[in-house]
Amino acid sequence: MKKFYASALGLASLFFSTPMFAEVAQEAAKPKQQNYLQTIIMLGAAVIFFYFILLRPEQKRRKKLEKQRSSMQVGAKVTAMGIIGTVDKIEEKTVVLKMVDGSKIEVIKQAVTDVVPNESKQAEKTSEVTSS
Repeated sequence: MKKFYASALGLASLFFSTPMFAEVAQEAAKPKQQNYLQTIIMLGAAVIFFYFILLRPEQKRRKKLEKQRSSMQVGAKVTAMGIIGTVDKIEEKTVVLKMVDGSKIEVIKQAVTDVVPNESKQAEKTSEVTSS
């Protein structure tokens, strides 16, 4: 094995010692001048890409959920962590939900993922709008 490596090393040194290959090796060894403007432009494009693809849609979704939670009223039907119930009482950080069987549970407002407004109140609002 040692003979093979020694002979390969000898051939490589003979190959790169010729004038034509020596110039190629020297040019390859020179550090190329980097264009910093191109690097900055690529980083800027990556930041813009991540903003519009990842951050902006998440912000819109979060604002929509916050708007739904703030518009929650007593009698609205909500889904919290897969649990469906009717809002019985709204507190500062929690909501008391009334289940189908009449039992009540208290969940954190941030756990509410969907709010369906009370249909009777919505019917009143639409009748007020049409009568005006």
